Order: sequence, then C-alpha cells, then structure tokens
Amino acid sequence: MAGSNGKQKTVRDMILSLALIGIAAAVIYVFIPHDDSAPDLKRVDYRVELLTARRAASYPVAAPEGLSQSWKATSVRFRGDDSDAWHLGFDAPGGEYVQIEQSTQKPAAFIDEASQGSTATETTQRIDGRTWTRYSGGRYDALVLSDKSATTVVAGTGSFAQLTEMAQALKTT
Repeated sequence: MAGSNGKQKTVRDMILSLALIGIAAAVIYVFIPHDDSAPDLKRVDYRVELLTARRAASYPVAAPEGLSQSWKATSVRFRGDDSDAWHLGFDAPGGEYVQIEQSTQKPAAFIDEASQGSTATETTQRIDGRTWTRYSGGRYDALVLSDKSATTVVAGTGSFAQLTEMAQALKTT
C-alpha cells in the first residue's frame, strides 16, 4: 500500500506543476504587451534614384506627381544593367500595394513578372491620351502600356480605380 500512495503523489504533483506553468503563461501573455497590427511601413525618398534613372535609362522614366500624402512610397530601385529596370512601390490608401514597373525587357516576360502572372483582358482604357490594357487573374491586377522604347506596368493589390489614379499621376519629366 505504501507504494501506491507514492505514485498518487507523483501524479498529483505533476498536475499541480502543469497548472502552475499554465497560470504563469497566462499571466505573461496578458501582461506583456503584444501588437498584432501590421507594421508601419517606412516612407522612402525616391528623388535621387529617380534622377539617376532618368539620366541613365534609354526611355522616359515615369514617376507620380500630385498624389495625396496617403500614398506612401515604400520601395525604389533602378537596375541599369538589367534592361534599365525601374521599380517604385507604394503603400496605397486602404493598405493596398501599387507599383510602377518599367523596362526594356521583352514585354511578355516582363509583364508576367511585374503583374505576378496576370493575363491580358479585352478591356482597355485611355489615360492621358494613351491606351492602357487591363490585366487580371494573377496575384496582382495591372494596367499595361506598351511603347516602342519600354513597357510600363502599374500593378498591385489595389483596385483598378487606384491603379488608374497612379497611371494618371505618372509624369516623365
């Protein structure tokens, strides 16, 4: 009989230990601050890269002018050694993402990469006298402008209204 009483104490002690660990974990979870919201994206200044790209690229490099402060530039790069590739990414109103991509790369491969696999639709729209083609079905929706010198893609998770707003704001000078 003495042996079974010792086993009961061991099981009881183990259950009490687990309960104490659970209470300690709950206290830590409740009193240690934690933030489940999305991180605040840092605004980047893209003026220097834009000037560099406009001097070096073989086509007129586009960047937006006149957008509201709610549009936050978050990424920029120019790769002159890679088909004069220009990228400018924005955190758009409502937490969506919109990017401008330009390149002299072959249009089919470039559009597929920039739009994350979207395909052309039969819908086009005129923006500032130029015809843009809508792409959808991939990770991003996109507006695509094909030019003899480069291809411009405005793409992202934003609505077509936001993509159009960005395309309307694009200036090359």
